[in-house]
Amino acid sequence: MHPNPIYHDAETAQNLGFARERGFGVLSVNGPDAPMLSHVPFLLSEDGKVAELHLVRSNPITRALKEPLQAKIAVSGPDSYISPDWYGVIDQVPTWNYIAVHLTGVLELRPHEELHDLLDRQSAVYEDRLLPKVPWKTAKMSDGVMDKMMRMIVPCRMQITDVDGTWKLGQNKPDAVRASAAEHAKAYGFGAEADILAALMQGVSPRD
Repeated sequence: MHPNPIYHDAETAQNLGFARERGFGVLSVNGPDAPMLSHVPFLLSEDGKVAELHLVRSNPITRALKEPLQAKIAVSGPDSYISPDWYGVIDQVPTWNYIAVHLTGVLELRPHEELHDLLDRQSAVYEDRLLPKVPWKTAKMSDGVMDKMMRMIVPCRMQITDVDGTWKLGQNKPDAVRASAAEHAKAYGFGAEADILAALMQGVSPRD
């Protein structure tokens, strides 16, 4: 994450709300040769102290979880390259604006008996976002199929011990300069959800 504290002043509730809304991130644990990574959907508890997820049994992280491990979930948001020409003032350099939240904690395997309930709760959260579509439920599965598929995955839980977020939105620039960059990012920026990033850039206040 960016080391400048100016980009780390979001309240914990704001960082947790962002992570909860995205619901998808990169899970990382230390491996013998390099970090082990897995892209996972997750549920975040209301108090922000627990993240729940499931992994495929063959995942290297699953095999490493013979005991609880220190872990991190990196949640990425909108991002875009920012050209120095977009500021409308001289002596600027290229940069990349973005939002990211890191959840740090201890990851552990949970009993298999908890898996079905976890999958039901996960699908309910995601399906509710598709309303007025009739929500899909695991009960729609044919007899025996759900149990067979669940044998291939395991439930996991991460007890969250730290939350940190970077909201790099050009808040170190004057209003007019940042607004100019935001308009250009909306029109020409590349990255992920550059239009959303531009709107967020318009809404922040300048910082010293």
